[in-house]
Amino acid sequence: MSDKEGILKQSIEILSRIVGDDSVPRNIRRAADEAKTRLLNREESETVRAAYAISILDDISNDPNMPLHTRTLIWNVASQLEKVSMGGQ
Repeated sequence: MSDKEGILKQSIEILSRIVGDDSVPRNIRRAADEAKTRLLNREESETVRAAYAISILDDISNDPNMPLHTRTLIWNVASQLEKVSMGGQ
């Protein structure tokens, strides 16, 4: 498994936890689910999937209703996905 694949797999797992967390507002869970779906779309390159997911996560990262622990997770996922979207191995 390449580094990119590992980052994508780990990001999907974290986003799945957010989607399943009932303490997270519904709009944030919906956005996390959309980002996860983008990451799972094998019809696009890893770089494109990561860029789409980062865009979605950036849109919700400043939501004032987001629990602090969720915001930290989202920032961490976006940071990891940056490594994939930049094209570096």
